[in-house]
Amino acid sequence: MLTTLKTSYTDTRAADLAWTLGREPLPALATLDLELAGAKLQLRLLGASHQVLLDEARGCCSETVACIPGSSTPLPLGVAKRVGDWEYEFAARVEVLSPGQFAGRAQELLALVADHPNGLAGVFPGSPHAFTAMLAQRHEGQVHWRTWHAYPQDGQLVATRTRVGVRVPVPIPVPVGHTVPSPV
Repeated sequence: MLTTLKTSYTDTRAADLAWTLGREPLPALATLDLELAGAKLQLRLLGASHQVLLDEARGCCSETVACIPGSSTPLPLGVAKRVGDWEYEFAARVEVLSPGQFAGRAQELLALVADHPNGLAGVFPGSPHAFTAMLAQRHEGQVHWRTWHAYPQDGQLVATRTRVGVRVPVPIPVPVGHTVPSPV
């Protein structure tokens, strides 16, 4: 789904983005509710970037990447942590592109997300290349989402990738010829 956001372009530069987990829902300019094999996911475009709310039988998770006044948690390159019964992994990178590259990449991403049933993109007034886009999927019992935050004035594109899934215990290999004692 592609929408034109009815707000001014709030994000000033990629360096202003902050990341937080567990934040309450913030006012959204556009939302997309998804049901992905039992997981309820809400993609939310904010005036200052994105928020994802995940609700599943095992618990809830909220991720916010936005320009949040007073936030002291900058956008990390990567995070891996346990959230209840889930393993949460987040990664971010900033691409710096020439004006021509930026325009092409923006068109490519907006086309990909706009026509995808699990995609939400919002274009900010004033520039067809100022946008936030989100795409979600469920794969092998895990929920994944990717986001893109475009800053055409600086030629910067911030891409994030998140994976949330149930922690699966890794079996300990038993050497051949040995037996595993049964629990008492």
